[in-house]
Amino acid sequence: MSEILQSIQQLKQQMQLSVLGQEHVVESLIIAMLANGNVLLEGLPGTAKTRSIKTMAKVISADLGRIQFTADLLPSDVTGTEIFQEVEGKQLLTFQPGPVFNNLVLADEINRAPAKVQGALLEAMEERQVTVAGQTHKLPELFMVLATQNPIEQEGTYPLPEAQMDRFLIKVDIDYPDDETELSVIRLVRGEEKPNTNNKPVKISQQDIFAARAEIQQLHIGENVERYIVALVMATRKPEHYDSELINWISIGSSPRASIALDKASRAYAWLQGKDFVDPDDVRKVVHAVLRHRLILSYEALAEGINSDQVIDEIIKQVAVA
Repeated sequence: MSEILQSIQQLKQQMQLSVLGQEHVVESLIIAMLANGNVLLEGLPGTAKTRSIKTMAKVISADLGRIQFTADLLPSDVTGTEIFQEVEGKQLLTFQPGPVFNNLVLADEINRAPAKVQGALLEAMEERQVTVAGQTHKLPELFMVLATQNPIEQEGTYPLPEAQMDRFLIKVDIDYPDDETELSVIRLVRGEEKPNTNNKPVKISQQDIFAARAEIQQLHIGENVERYIVALVMATRKPEHYDSELINWISIGSSPRASIALDKASRAYAWLQGKDFVDPDDVRKVVHAVLRHRLILSYEALAEGINSDQVIDEIIKQVAVA
């Protein structure tokens, strides 16, 4: 195991000490960070969505910007704006950066803001820059948007446009913990309320993250796995090629961004397992998180109670490795 991998494993272990019973959330956040992507977390209230993000920011010593999305939020509240300032007796127009100019941006309840505000994040998520009043401003080298939304609170929400959903590398679904985990959570929070000067959390350098990304770039991925990735995505667009219910369940399939995201996430996952190559199992481990928000299901599927994960399960059954 390389020193860089050991460092990232320490990050994972440190996060799991603070986020109990949500190992798949911790792993998904790390995969997205290593793949230089954005994450959408959807879960019921109180399922450690915000806690996970704050813990990650603390361990990697990253600047965390939080945006509480509300119906009256303006695009300038996200990106920043130009303001007049008096400098040496002269009125100068200067740019005041918004909360998006941080390493990690927590977009809390992102579906509560209108489309024009959600759109303000598009350029940042895709191009790692923000344009205000015709001027382009670069974002930090380490940059991630981590958005949360609560599925049960439908009143006063605005559905995310497909273009924005597509810019999230992965979508993580979070459920309530089981009995034993919830008991551990109670004890953890109780313990955190007591002062403990001996508990010094491990800190991970941001340079380790960049070094890990460089190692992941060198990971071998064979043509058969590449074709498998393409075949999985193509099955969402051409379900009629398969003898199954897929044609009745899928209204609109995934874009080419899905193939790119599946490639990136598969390589990051394989590297985390200590491997120097990607196999089909690595692809299958991340395919749900990559595709579940990139499918538009048909009315028939919704009427039958079929969800995206069930559709992806069927795709995995139907698509063979080349």
